[in-house]
Amino acid sequence: MKKLINHFKFRFNQSVRILNLNPKVSIPVLLVLGALITVKMPENYYYPVSLFILIALFHGERKDIPFLKKVFVQGWRWIIILETSIMYSVLLFANIHYKIEKTGLILYLLIVLLTFIPPRTKPWLSLAWNFIPNSLFEWKGFLRKNSWKVILGFIVVVCSSYHPATLILAGTFVLDFISPVYQPHESKEMLEMYFKKYTLKEKIRKNTLFFNALLIPVGCSFLILNPYQSLYVLYYFAFMNLYLLLILLRKYKNYKHKNKESDYNMGVYFEYFLCSMTIIPALWMINSNIKEANHNIKTYVGN
Repeated sequence: MKKLINHFKFRFNQSVRILNLNPKVSIPVLLVLGALITVKMPENYYYPVSLFILIALFHGERKDIPFLKKVFVQGWRWIIILETSIMYSVLLFANIHYKIEKTGLILYLLIVLLTFIPPRTKPWLSLAWNFIPNSLFEWKGFLRKNSWKVILGFIVVVCSSYHPATLILAGTFVLDFISPVYQPHESKEMLEMYFKKYTLKEKIRKNTLFFNALLIPVGCSFLILNPYQSLYVLYYFAFMNLYLLLILLRKYKNYKHKNKESDYNMGVYFEYFLCSMTIIPALWMINSNIKEANHNIKTYVGN
């Protein structure tokens, strides 16, 4: 019993430490938890099903099974069942609209089955994305590394179009999710080769066209479901595009071949988020960043 109590103390302290030291994780988690507590779904059984999917995804990403086997030897499956049941219960019964029903109770039995499903050791889905041109190498590399997350995220964003509030909420998550697309720095040889073939203006055009092609299904779905609220779509596209341009231009404004990636953090996210939301500051910053990015590129490529 003492070992079990110490284990859960460790789990609690570990969770607090992760959320405290990694705001990129903690802020989305808090927003999701807030939505899970307050959002009212059309049917009562939607709550346990959606939460069980989250729990199953969490289990699929676990890396601590070998540790649990060493510490608890024969009882490690019971620890997983207990941990997972506690998380599921907290999420389920914290929602102010949920009422206990059979679906929620039945899914506790499936939690037991999760312990016999080993966490993944290889990516669930890895696609080549060869139809994307090499000029969009940042997107191509990002999509190859995050295939299943991108597909799942795209489905969630399209589904968010059923209401203006969910459209905007999903958009805030997407912004932080796509920011790492432009975080890695290519080598100076690749930079020189790219910008001898394309200008910065062409790069901006190609990237925004691709990004907007991804957003079109969301916009069309929203207009179909909310035909009298088209202004939300205009603002949504402006907001998303301004943020994309700020992140892209920041990469080349601060590019240094000795740095493997940009120093993106939550401070950058909130700064660009607020600028994009108010539009005018973003336009001023984009104009300034284009000049600085072009100047920095010329130091590597020349005139």
